Amino acid sequence: MNKTNATFMQSLKSACRGIVYTFKTEKHMRFHFFVALLVIIFGFILRITKMHWLFIIYAIGSVLVSELINTSLERAIDLAKPSVHPLAGIAKDIAAGAVLITAIQAVIIGIVVFSSYLF
Repeated sequence: MNKTNATFMQSLKSACRGIVYTFKTEKHMRFHFFVALLVIIFGFILRITKMHWLFIIYAIGSVLVSELINTSLERAIDLAKPSVHPLAGIAKDIAAGAVLITAIQAVIIGIVVFSSYLF
């Protein structure tokens, strides 16, 4: 394996380690994974179109990515400012707000996609 491939493989391992860490330590990430699994199963049961799958995959990916970013920001803030500071709390609240907006967006996408198969 050449150096470029080794570097890529190390980056891939690091990324996976971050995802696993977040899954193990964050209950919201586990909840998002559980809901994503239910949505995927529901999509197969209802045989949604390829176009609808694109929207569902986008929604799921957006929520998971926002949760990963939120967790990384929380950890970085905790490292930089272990004592309680109002700005640290505000930064964490902002990151959590981004996750909330992304989750609301995903719910709306789910409603739009699945309502056409249910009603």
